[in-house]
Amino acid sequence: MPTHGQAAGPVTPPRVSARRRRPGVIALSLALIAAGGAGVAVLLLQVGHRTEVVTVVRDVQVGQVLTEQDLGKASIALDPALKAVEADDLKSVVGKRAAVELKPGSLLAPTQVTKDSLVKPGEQLVPIGLKPEQVPATALVPGQKVQLVHVPVQGATSTEAESGKLPKTIAGRVVKASKAAPGSGVVVVDVATAEADGPTAAGWVSAGALRLVLDAPDGI
Repeated sequence: MPTHGQAAGPVTPPRVSARRRRPGVIALSLALIAAGGAGVAVLLLQVGHRTEVVTVVRDVQVGQVLTEQDLGKASIALDPALKAVEADDLKSVVGKRAAVELKPGSLLAPTQVTKDSLVKPGEQLVPIGLKPEQVPATALVPGQKVQLVHVPVQGATSTEAESGKLPKTIAGRVVKASKAAPGSGVVVVDVATAEADGPTAAGWVSAGALRLVLDAPDGI
């Protein structure tokens, strides 16, 4: 305590040492801020760039002719890797046939439609039921080339087998393959054959003497 009559002197504030600034840390902070800003800018550009495309609004079976009621439009941020029919080209796909089964909510791709009939003039369509053990592991898709092979019915005499000849075959093309039926697992495959071969193939199917064999893809 100051003695009586003595004036209090000035109080010196405590010295606070300033932290040493690190140029490297400052530069890194600025770089992170700049990178974050650039990322946000790119994201905003991607979100802002949207494309109107054609969508499927109801079930369309393979070979069915597309109408405007089957199709809709949607505005999406389209990945460049995806190929979709743009909304401006909707009229160009109306009247074409579905090359594959189309489901509601999916985008329509150019390869999913065709102007050609899946059964051409001079061809017939033969439905073939395949049991689970007869269904190939390779997915059956429209346009796939196959061979319809006549095989002897179990327990029946086969002239071809006795004579050592190769079994008779008919060239065909897959038009549509159904999903496996619940319970039985049977898959029905619609195969287009030459008009002259259709009745023969149908007879083999009726007798249970037909097997379906996949041809190798073109170019292999």
